Amino acid sequence: VVYFGDKVILEEPIESWPVCDCLIAFHSSGYPLEKAEAYSALRKPFLVNELEPQHLLHDRRKVYERLEKFEIPVPRYALVNREVPYQQLDYFIEEEDFVEVHGMRFWKPFVEKPIDGDNHSIMIYYPSSAGGGMKELFRKVGNRSSEFHPEVRRVRREGSYIYEEFMPTGGTDVKVYTVGPEYAHAEARKSPVVDGVVMRNPDGKEVRYPVLLTPAEKEMAREVCIAFRQAVCGFDLLRCEGRSYVCDVNGWSFVKNSHKYYDDTACVLRKMFLDAKAPHLSSAIPPTLPWKVNEPVQPSEGLTRQGSGIIGTFGQSEELRCVIAVIRHGDRTPKQKVKLKVTEEKLLNLMLKYNGGRPRAETKLKSAVQLQDLLDATRMLVPRTRPDRESDSEAEVEHAEKLRQVKAVLEEVFNFLNFDMMMSL
Repeated sequence: VVYFGDKVILEEPIESWPVCDCLIAFHSSGYPLEKAEAYSALRKPFLVNELEPQHLLHDRRKVYERLEKFEIPVPRYALVNREVPYQQLDYFIEEEDFVEVHGMRFWKPFVEKPIDGDNHSIMIYYPSSAGGGMKELFRKVGNRSSEFHPEVRRVRREGSYIYEEFMPTGGTDVKVYTVGPEYAHAEARKSPVVDGVVMRNPDGKEVRYPVLLTPAEKEMAREVCIAFRQAVCGFDLLRCEGRSYVCDVNGWSFVKNSHKYYDDTACVLRKMFLDAKAPHLSSAIPPTLPWKVNEPVQPSEGLTRQGSGIIGTFGQSEELRCVIAVIRHGDRTPKQKVKLKVTEEKLLNLMLKYNGGRPRAETKLKSAVQLQDLLDATRMLVPRTRPDRESDSEAEVEHAEKLRQVKAVLEEVFNFLNFDMMMSL
């Protein structure tokens, strides 16, 4: 493996770049993609991710066009193109609870995305019936990934945007990672739409859960890989009402925390390189992915497969990963609690006696002596006769009944204490 380094890439001419058989090159901020294209044309290495299609990934309009060309499902959307900021457009209408673009109406909540693929400031606008406002989604900053702005009601007008239907996904986003058209790994995370708080594990990394892709989603992963000619590729999947949609393609992306994924990726890339440059070696080396067709799967390996899988061999590669059950006990005992306000001097004096004479402080009576004092005071306050419902007020009747309940419970407690003392003796 030859690492070119920033000095070589940025400062030296392509003729002095190292000669290699296979090239891994992908665009990031400040990366000279055109220079890498010129090197590729000169040396003709095998490209893991082809360079020319990477220009598409910087424009969400072109990404959606390419997805539709390959019949990959995307959310319903419309484009608003402005040549200058705040340009008035005759095909764009905004009302309190919807926008209309070229006759396509999008009711709130809807999503607003900049056409610039590197701009991650995405807005969701909410209807007036839900209080209105806007939620801004952005790349993680500390433990935040979104912010709600209740005062914002109007959409942005300083640039060009994609408007698309909001897809309710149950609070999760699915990230899919391909390594060639026959391998995909998927993970779910809490959507930033929920509350904007990033869930992190004890190591400070975002919590993600491996998920299984359906056969249709595996085919979508294969098509995304082929459509953009990016072997190592990541994209976002929305699962809504039994269907799946691709809403963003990120190009070169890797899973963050899965040793199994990296082992698999190494195997896939090795075979890819050998097939391209040394097929005689490739045919002599057996595949090492443990669940390839006609290859036995070891039970211990089956426990570590973290959501990855070969695409196109559904019948023989499917396996049960886990069974999740949510169970609630039906016989929950209600709390046996009595609350009553007291003004009787005997009870107030008892409170002061056991809390150091501090008024309005909390007092907890737990010892046998304290409970005996409370029982004695309660016995003196309980009326000797049942209250007269005709002459006494409803509040007086209720208060007397609660005092009787307190007395009865305390007497039961002391019957138990006495029995316990007899057993001890």
